[in-house]
Amino acid sequence: MPAGTTGAGPPPPLLVACALRIEEAALRSAGRAAGGGGTVLRTGMGPRAADRSVARALARPGMHRAAVLATGFCAGLVPGMHPGDLVVAEETRDPRGAVGCTGTALLAEALARAAPGRTVHTGALTGSDHVVRGQERAQLRATGAVAVDMESAATLWTAAAPGRPVAAVRVIVDAPEHELVRIGTVRGGISAFRVLRAVMPAFYEWHRSLLLPRR
Repeated sequence: MPAGTTGAGPPPPLLVACALRIEEAALRSAGRAAGGGGTVLRTGMGPRAADRSVARALARPGMHRAAVLATGFCAGLVPGMHPGDLVVAEETRDPRGAVGCTGTALLAEALARAAPGRTVHTGALTGSDHVVRGQERAQLRATGAVAVDMESAATLWTAAAPGRPVAAVRVIVDAPEHELVRIGTVRGGISAFRVLRAVMPAFYEWHRSLLLPRR
């Protein structure tokens, strides 16, 4: 299911969806520092929570045209990925199907500027209803996906509508050679929180680009 793009007219609102408190804290602090607009929505963990929260948010007055960007942490599937790397989805997938993302190339360029020195990966982002480990990681990689998380696919599936821009950006906290024991480890030495906070301006740049003419 391809995502649409906007035409001329006032910009759509921006809804940035994440699952965890630590992700929300990074995004809100970055939003205040950047002075940007947009609404940060913490959905809670898992695809069902994302479905419900995003549907409610988009039903609010003034949000029917909102651009939706799913973000937060993820598990990388490709050998050589490292914690702190970024993933920009070309599409998200779950058992219901695939949703194409808007402005992937522009978003990847904006992220590279916002987080210099961090590798930006693009490709398919697949959804799961549980934490993926070991052999299952290899099986998902074999489908062509580059990363997995529990909310992005559900968020974009619920948000997808003709003319609505959608995107997904994730920060890798868990990779084939760097598996985490638990998500709480994120609070320790790895840099995912700082990376997520650093890239909020790239989300605003993507949002502003939606008014540009499409070629």
